[in-house]
Amino acid sequence: MMQGFATVFERLQQIVGGDHVLTRDADVAPYVVDWRGRYRGSARAVVQPASTDQVARVVRACAELAVPIVPQGGNTGMCGAATPDRSGDEIVLSLARMRAIRELDAANATITVEAGVTLADVQQTARDAGMLFPLSLASEGSCTIGGNLSTNAGGTAVLRYGNARELVLGVEVVLADGRVWNGLRGLRKDNSGYDLKQLFVGSEGTLGIVTAAVLKLFPAPTARVTALAAVADVAHAVDLLRVIKHTLGDRLTGFELISGFALYLSRKHHPGSPDPLPGHPWYVLLQVDDSGDVALADAVERALSHVAEDALIVDATIAQSQEQADRLWSLRENISEAQRREGQNVKHDISLPISAIAQFTREAENAIVAAFPGARVVVFGHLGDGNLHYNVAAPECVDAQQFLANTPAINRIVHDRVVAAGGSISAEHGIGVLKRDELAHYKTPLELELMRRIKSALDPRGLLNPGKVL
Repeated sequence: MMQGFATVFERLQQIVGGDHVLTRDADVAPYVVDWRGRYRGSARAVVQPASTDQVARVVRACAELAVPIVPQGGNTGMCGAATPDRSGDEIVLSLARMRAIRELDAANATITVEAGVTLADVQQTARDAGMLFPLSLASEGSCTIGGNLSTNAGGTAVLRYGNARELVLGVEVVLADGRVWNGLRGLRKDNSGYDLKQLFVGSEGTLGIVTAAVLKLFPAPTARVTALAAVADVAHAVDLLRVIKHTLGDRLTGFELISGFALYLSRKHHPGSPDPLPGHPWYVLLQVDDSGDVALADAVERALSHVAEDALIVDATIAQSQEQADRLWSLRENISEAQRREGQNVKHDISLPISAIAQFTREAENAIVAAFPGARVVVFGHLGDGNLHYNVAAPECVDAQQFLANTPAINRIVHDRVVAAGGSISAEHGIGVLKRDELAHYKTPLELELMRRIKSALDPRGLLNPGKVL
């Protein structure tokens, strides 16, 4: 064992205990590969602190010994931000043991949780108190609040409640030198200087390590309606969104666009999934919530009948039970896993003005198929807030891994059109390693300069998640 490594190892063991400094290859292996299996690295050790004080002491020790740190939550990210590089110099700082619900303040409608609490546990704790935490993702059973905040996660309810940035009121952060900033304030109005918490939300662990957060809660809906509608094309889906928003107002919580091919993959890799409206090119999955409105189902049915008369939808089905609603949502939530099973694909997490989405999807697919005949475009996402997961899979009988060599050319086709339409190359998955070069390509020199100055001010030695984002 090298002397430098022995020193680091001994310091970390003293802080978190020997059982929580993992160095054996078999123990470390799950922490050095991303969920999709695209990024694989190496680490000196995986360190598992159980408290903010331990995180601070680990960071302080690493700062003194110039050891880079890769913070990690549930390791469900899409862009490689939580995966160490191949140097073997970095440690992975897993926050998964920090699972405490510190406080639920019903009168203030807030919940204070540690970074390693899973999203599903926050949702359940809120439900047990008769309240709602609305952030909802397909990976909610394993993703953690720390990870959600690090990427400014979005999910299926952004249309009504906003993304993670809008759902957090305060944070506790361990800085690059090991000091702890306690910003756990449950205030909805606080103009006492710069809003420092927003520096850390969406920064992917490059500016500081979020160890706890104060999150907003909402009244739990007492009525919920889920419906699946078939539409002829994306333009009709956009028109449907406008009409349904006008008709149902802020009761519209989710409005998901799903291509017929994406739905096919979901069912292919999850046998037994429902197929209520087979054979259409595009679908919309919508959810409507309300408190105290027992006639909500009738309102949704009337709205769908009206849009059917106007030929905005071809057909529709409304879930008649929570079980049916869950099965409809499973079609949408299983798409990412289905794509993983189908094989590696070129992923894009983009946002566009809603008014530009129909033209973008039409022109981008035409350009991709012209450049790569047989390529299969998998489109799904949160049409209600302009966020599409626009993915390109290899043609049938073409090796998926080999097809990834076309990623730069496909990125240029997609991202050039996104930026030309006033959109963003990253909506909710972050930048990580996957989009680092793309960020440098599309951000202006001034934007990049400002980002680097912030990074330098908060992490002057570049030890927090090096090589990610910038």
